[in-house]
Amino acid sequence: MSDRTAHWQNVYATKDEAEVSWFQDNPAISLEMVRAASPDQNAAIIDVGGGASRLVDALLQDGYRNLAVLDLSANALDAAKRRIGTAASKVDWIVADATTWRPVRGYDIWHDRAAFHFLTDPHDRAAYVEHLRSAVVPGGHVIIATFAPDGPEKCSGLPVRRYDGASLSSELGPDFELVETRSETHHTPWQSTQAFQFSRFKRSR
Repeated sequence: MSDRTAHWQNVYATKDEAEVSWFQDNPAISLEMVRAASPDQNAAIIDVGGGASRLVDALLQDGYRNLAVLDLSANALDAAKRRIGTAASKVDWIVADATTWRPVRGYDIWHDRAAFHFLTDPHDRAAYVEHLRSAVVPGGHVIIATFAPDGPEKCSGLPVRRYDGASLSSELGPDFELVETRSETHHTPWQSTQAFQFSRFKRSR
């Protein structure tokens, strides 16, 4: 087990989903961006670093049928499965690290809220982008949410990299066109605030 996996396994073994700073009861911006990227309910969507996020609940309720959630932590995915109940059988749950995972199919939408910004090593970022490129089909969309330039410098005791749409675009490369960027002031469960940015890209080739 890698140090990264061990860290997140411990987080989700010792804290409930609403006891982490990134908890969202209503993932509104993510859901709006998914709908804008593809209103087709058959679209193949993967939530990378999804953990115990409630986005998968919202997508199921919205009628999306072709869903996958990937996370390092089996504990996090188990928490999501328990919350969702019988509908969890409709989701492909993948325990993997996005920097080493090898996609076996294509996706129309790649969503990542607050996973990519933990990749401070350039080799890890390059591996992540390589796997993203192999997973997202031409014409597909990538939605990445990170701490904004004025956001925190650490999360869960770990350093992060902060981004805006332009710097994320540089990481993804010229085949991904920036479509929109939105700001969010996230309120943690203990009512502190964190500046996030959400950027959506379309793959041109």
